[in-house]
Amino acid sequence: MKKLLIGLTMSAALLTSPVLANDPAALTDVELAHVAYTADNIDIAYAAIAMVKSQNPAVLKFAQSMMSDHTAVNEQALALLKKLGAQPKDNFLSQTLTKNSSDIMSKLSSLEGAEFDKFYAENELAYHKAVNDLMVNAFIPNIENAEVKKLFKAGLEIFKQHEAHAEKMVKAVNG
Repeated sequence: MKKLLIGLTMSAALLTSPVLANDPAALTDVELAHVAYTADNIDIAYAAIAMVKSQNPAVLKFAQSMMSDHTAVNEQALALLKKLGAQPKDNFLSQTLTKNSSDIMSKLSSLEGAEFDKFYAENELAYHKAVNDLMVNAFIPNIENAEVKKLFKAGLEIFKQHEAHAEKMVKAVNG
């Protein structure tokens, strides 16, 4: 389990590496919108699994928060794209997130009880750290549209709270 989490963290670090031919900082606003939408949907899917599999109050509270917060952010993003007359654009990073998430969803589905709770909590912490790092260092500084940038900044504040909440959840399940 720890090897998978280390692998996820390394994958996130590699995604931000400047030596990659595909640089997250070079994505357009509509590509970034698609990455954010994809990341939100992935976290909603993880939370849905947690809502079914977990009995732990800390995990259930966190998962419910992920479902409601990420759904709300996606609704705001879609409304803004509609207002701007733009469509999200699939790209290497949204495709990578989707590909990696299938392995994690399989792992989540295979675990039970405390083992599930521990994996879910640690994955959520690593996931939010990686996403927040990308938003701060690659996405927000390179967004051109002021309204899109404002939405990403607002989302970042929510996701920083998620990271802090995930840290508490990790401590609760490792108690």
